[in-house]
Amino acid sequence: MENVKKLEDNSQKNNLLKIAKGSIVSIIITLVALLITSIILTYTNVPESTIPWIIITISAVSILIGSILSSLYIKKNGLLNGGLVGAIYMITLYLLSSIMVTGFEINTRTIIMFVSAIIAGIIGGIIGVNMHKN
Repeated sequence: MENVKKLEDNSQKNNLLKIAKGSIVSIIITLVALLITSIILTYTNVPESTIPWIIITISAVSILIGSILSSLYIKKNGLLNGGLVGAIYMITLYLLSSIMVTGFEINTRTIIMFVSAIIAGIIGGIIGVNMHKN
C-alpha cells in the first residue's frame, strides 16, 4: 500500500513538472514571437492598432502549443492540465507586468485575457490527450 502511495506522489510530481514545462514553452514561444513581431512592426507600415490583436493571437497560440505538449506527455486530464498551463502562463505574465510596468492594474480586459488563456489551455489539453490516443 505504501508503494502505491509513493508511485502516486511521484506521478503527481512528474505531472506538475510537465505542466511547468508546458508553461515555460508557452512563454518562450511568446517571447520569440513578440521579438519577431517587434522587428516587423519597426520596419514595416503595419498600423499600431493591430498590436493588441497580434498579442492576443501570439498568447493563444503559445498557450495552445504548451498545453498540447504537456497533455501529450501526461496522457490524461487534458482539461485540467491544459487549463493549468494557461493559468500559470497568465499568472507569470501578470506578475512580470506588475513588476516592470508602473501603474499596472487588473481590469476587465485582464480578466477576459485570463479566461481566454485558460480556455486556450483547455483546448490544447484536449488536443494533446487525443493526439496521444491516436
